[in-house]
Amino acid sequence: MAKDVDRIIIYTDGACDPNPGFGGWGVVLLHKGKYKELSGGEPNTTNNRMEMMAAIKGLEALKRPCTVTVHTDSQYLKNGITSWLPAWKRKNWKRKTGPLKNVDLWQRLDALVQEHEVDWRWVRGHAGDVLNERCDQIACEQVLRVKGGLGGRQERGR
Repeated sequence: MAKDVDRIIIYTDGACDPNPGFGGWGVVLLHKGKYKELSGGEPNTTNNRMEMMAAIKGLEALKRPCTVTVHTDSQYLKNGITSWLPAWKRKNWKRKTGPLKNVDLWQRLDALVQEHEVDWRWVRGHAGDVLNERCDQIACEQVLRVKGGLGGRQERGR
């Protein structure tokens, strides 16, 4: 795996208004002084799905196996990928209380984390972390963009 100096830093966030409703996700990628933003949105989704899409899109943007630190303010995402996922897989992607929500995205995320060495970090949302706040802003911009009648799935990178 890559040396620590080659570590990719990814910040992610998702938003939805209302929930469920119009959604957006935002990603900031950092590597060796380079900065990249990714974003997208969907018209009929949930906040949890947008949190997951941000992580998925961030990891999908990597062109080779990497050492990655993913920062998220979603306990659902962090706990799901670091704690709950092994049991879901053993139970054929089901929970003891019924069907697993967002199984399509959990499976995509599971496949992506097999390609990389990923360290998941939870950050408190809306607590002044500049890059978490930027991801929130990007995600909220996408919610407005989708609400504004652009419809369908929107994605952009810059």
